[in-house]
Amino acid sequence: MIFPELTTPRLTLTKIEETDSQQIFELFSDEAVVKYYDLEAFDNQSQAINLIQAFDSRYEQKLGIRWAIKLKNTDELIGTCGFNSWNVKMKNAVIGYDLIRAYWGKGIMSEAVHCIVQAAFNGELICGKLNRIQGDTVLGNLASESLLTSVGFNEEGIRKESGFWKNEFHDLKCFGLIKSEYHNTYDSTSD
Repeated sequence: MIFPELTTPRLTLTKIEETDSQQIFELFSDEAVVKYYDLEAFDNQSQAINLIQAFDSRYEQKLGIRWAIKLKNTDELIGTCGFNSWNVKMKNAVIGYDLIRAYWGKGIMSEAVHCIVQAAFNGELICGKLNRIQGDTVLGNLASESLLTSVGFNEEGIRKESGFWKNEFHDLKCFGLIKSEYHNTYDSTSD
């Protein structure tokens, strides 16, 4: 199974390899990056290797996909994005993403998310063509909410206490994007 590589004007989206474990460790050891995550900040590099292996396993089992976000001009890994889960039968998926703090506010994640959404809606991934993509944010994660709405996601409501991690329940704000409603701001071939 060939892992799909994607490109944008500034980025390449590639398979996350074990050779990327140092950058993955740096990303997930930052308390600010994982503030709204269902995991604690990493404190050793073996956690990064385990996470990379989990991403690989999820892809091999056709349960999800995660890309390394790399700058085209340096090949530096600065984040990850992908679909944490997808349901081939129902033609839907749940999106996730993270970015090294130094690159926040530069439009990089919007560029990456547009790219993977377009690929999913055009059927360029092993999950086939998706019809719906969902994004969930923890209440208070305004940057993530802003990102989702900038890409075209619509707020659909709050699911009370539907998440549990870090020893507490979390209300999740649900956002959805339907293929027929998606208006890509990048050049694309869409059917």
